[in-house]
Amino acid sequence: MKKYTLLAWIANISITIVSFIALFPILSLLISSFIPSSQLMRNGITLKVDWNLISSVNYEYIFSQASEYWTWYGNSLIISALTIVLSLFFSSMVGYALALYDFKGRNFFFILVLFILMVPFEILMLPLYQMMINTQLINTYLAVILPMVVAPIAVFFFRQYAIGLPKELMDAARIDGATEYGIFFRIMLPLMGPSLAAMAILQGLGSWNNFLWPLLVLRSNDMFTLPIGLATLLTPYGNNYDVLIAGSVMTIVPIIILFIFFQRYFVSGLTMGGVKG
Repeated sequence: MKKYTLLAWIANISITIVSFIALFPILSLLISSFIPSSQLMRNGITLKVDWNLISSVNYEYIFSQASEYWTWYGNSLIISALTIVLSLFFSSMVGYALALYDFKGRNFFFILVLFILMVPFEILMLPLYQMMINTQLINTYLAVILPMVVAPIAVFFFRQYAIGLPKELMDAARIDGATEYGIFFRIMLPLMGPSLAAMAILQGLGSWNNFLWPLLVLRSNDMFTLPIGLATLLTPYGNNYDVLIAGSVMTIVPIIILFIFFQRYFVSGLTMGGVKG
């Protein structure tokens, strides 16, 4: 018992130390966002708090004058929301079909999903970019969203989770006259709730922080997402730290809200999807 208690204390202390290390950049960014840009250029980003320099001027500037920032913010919100909804809808359907339906070529399609999962996205960007040009979708929301709609990692995750769902419910629903779509949407999809919540967080985080692909397909300033827009503030001719630092802090807010909303299902969705099958 004493040995277990000692290991528990060591584990808790180690986790606490790692947590502080992980939170260090966020705390530095948060403190720096309340320092005027002129002082920030002089002292740099630090955890040291000089209460004489603390000011809300950066946030006042964002809310009163930085109209472009809110355009980028809105673009990111729209793209992330559509990506989450469409990805959960289509990926869950594909994963569910691969798990619970016996059809010719099922194993081949699953192996194909695993193969695509192992291919780095950077290799796929060139053909995807050419596809966006051919379909005239460059500089549109669809150009950013479509390649992420059926993500291989999401299909794999939902397939592993759906394997553990009871097929007896499907048979009972068929006896009662339910259609296959009715079985999925009214019976099986609610049972996949924890997996949907977990994947909503992961897909939302990936879409919100996505930089490289939107950088390729978005051209005009009014279509930029937050990562691209904030990157444009760093130039050889001057850096707008008033927006950059405080704006970076504001980008964390939607992810925190998303996690708080789905966190009760997050752990169970990951663990159950990882051990079944």
